[in-house]
Amino acid sequence: GADLVTSIHKILLDKMDEPTEIVKNQLDKDAVERLREIIGGTEETTTGVYRLRALDSEGLLQYPIIAVNDAQSKGLFDNPIGTGQSALDGVMRATNMLIAGKHVVVCGFGRVGQGIAERARGLAAHVTVVEPDPIKALKAYMSGFNVDNMLNASRYGDLFITATGNIHVIREEHFKQMKNGVVLANAGHMDVEIDKNSLSKMARKVEEIRPCVERYTLEDGRVVYLLGEGRLVNLVCAEGHPSEVMDLSFAIQVKSILYLRGEGGKLGKHVYQVPESIDREVAMLKLRSMGIEIETLTEEQVRYLREWAVGT
Repeated sequence: GADLVTSIHKILLDKMDEPTEIVKNQLDKDAVERLREIIGGTEETTTGVYRLRALDSEGLLQYPIIAVNDAQSKGLFDNPIGTGQSALDGVMRATNMLIAGKHVVVCGFGRVGQGIAERARGLAAHVTVVEPDPIKALKAYMSGFNVDNMLNASRYGDLFITATGNIHVIREEHFKQMKNGVVLANAGHMDVEIDKNSLSKMARKVEEIRPCVERYTLEDGRVVYLLGEGRLVNLVCAEGHPSEVMDLSFAIQVKSILYLRGEGGKLGKHVYQVPESIDREVAMLKLRSMGIEIETLTEEQVRYLREWAVGT
């Protein structure tokens, strides 16, 4: 994940901070030296890929990386389907709240946010999407979701779920406007998408009222419920993704590692996409495991798709 990637590179680049010092001190000298022998790596998380691309753009990446997160066999299934289901599973396990009829605000309309929004709608929620990217915001609106900015949405939302990979998506200016009894959950990354420090400063009392649920009583008497301490709600409050979708991601990981073992020495220190042949092979293996037979193009159809002089 992003934390491991950052820590390894800080050690290798000797750019130490307190958390990295703690990690380094847990390693013996041989382990630190072995880090320099890494021939390549794979990255499964969106945030981790962001960090690696930032290192790559600055010329600081220390070994080639395969961006597993960007593979179609991972991103089209693990992110929207796996997280979409498990995030709402976490919310319902923690709170036992009825989703139907609630105003659910989904922050972020990437693959994870799309999955959460679609499944919340499937549970009969009124779904609003908060998204800064105009193309993604337009896609959300054309997909039938309400689209608004966070300041407006904070006034009417009942349940807020962040899925952005960014910091302080929900913060003090939003807490000040929220209704009494709102529920906050994070399905993006780490525990920084919801500004817990600001929420704590605004509260006169914080208490855990049941496992995974903290009640913040604000100075004006309103209460805000935070799930899983603002960490990943599907992992803290539920069991994460079902194995039937994680097998795709793990298969991409294994195939990418085998590819690096064979090709790593030929690759530069950059972030690379999963080879299409691996992506398609994993998808085909999954289909076979489910007993599904797909169509095969005829030779005539293959030729037609490759020709430029026929058709219009």
